[in-house]
Amino acid sequence: MESILVSGGAGYIGSHTVVALLEKGYKPVVLDSLVTGHRQSVAKDVPFFQGDIADSQLVRKIVEQEQISAVIHFAARSLVGESAEKPDLYFEENTAKTNRFVSTLLHCGVKRIIFSSTAATYGIPEDIPIPETAPTVPINPYGFSKLMIEQSFAWLEKAYGLEWIALRYFNAAGAVLDGSLGENHQPETHLIPLILKTALGQRKEIGIFGTDYSTPDGTCIRDYIHVLDLAMAHILALEALAKGTAKGVYNVGTGSGYSVKEVIETARRVTGRTIPAVESPRRPGDPDRLVAKVEKIESLLGWTPRFSSLEQIIESAWAWHRSHPKGYGE
Repeated sequence: MESILVSGGAGYIGSHTVVALLEKGYKPVVLDSLVTGHRQSVAKDVPFFQGDIADSQLVRKIVEQEQISAVIHFAARSLVGESAEKPDLYFEENTAKTNRFVSTLLHCGVKRIIFSSTAATYGIPEDIPIPETAPTVPINPYGFSKLMIEQSFAWLEKAYGLEWIALRYFNAAGAVLDGSLGENHQPETHLIPLILKTALGQRKEIGIFGTDYSTPDGTCIRDYIHVLDLAMAHILALEALAKGTAKGVYNVGTGSGYSVKEVIETARRVTGRTIPAVESPRRPGDPDRLVAKVEKIESLLGWTPRFSSLEQIIESAWAWHRSHPKGYGE
């Protein structure tokens, strides 16, 4: 049984990937500082270490004790607004600490890494859908902090033989189908959880920021991917690296998108709730459309989304929010 270290494995996407690894016969080992993660999201029989990825002594201990052969690296700060207010925090937590983490792994002989990246590396794209070859011009420190890691990997590959895949996520959403795991951020900034919190009466209304975009209904269009499909992308990336193939950058999305109004209307149908919505002015920096070009991951990794219809995403997220109205605090 191959042991895979999952940094940030108590976070939203990390915890769902831990479940996927178990289902595929791997032995996940979780390292998480619990600054934003939740211990309750990781099964008690999964080896768990609370600590920082920059703690080289701890990382060496985990690698040796658990016989780690590869790493899936999620641990990061991920709030765009916060990154603009505190860019130094993001360059330290995301970029500098990842560099130290990867350096420790390489010196321990661990050379296979799957990296949690983001479509924020593209900035405001020129072409839709967005190919991996599109210019990378991030418009916030969060996207830039991730792009710098991707760029460093190419040099680490040349110097030390690092084997890596960076997965550029679009909009992760949804939850495990039985509602036992889900999205629980503080503060919450993602559209679907905010809509469902409104459905539960925890928020007065959902805001629609801008209705004059160049889209059919005037609201922004985004590419939503079910978190279980995203987790499977990491498994396929691991398998590709084990075969010595398919290194580099991949988009993970569905290749289609939904507008803000479409998401709200679908949530109303799924929940049977009214969900009041209020139209507000645009937010700066929001592109009209963000949709992934996905031929590369489909052809080279054999990945296809299974649960990423908007109804499936919202139904699974609703099962989580309805059964855990206070998130992991209940």
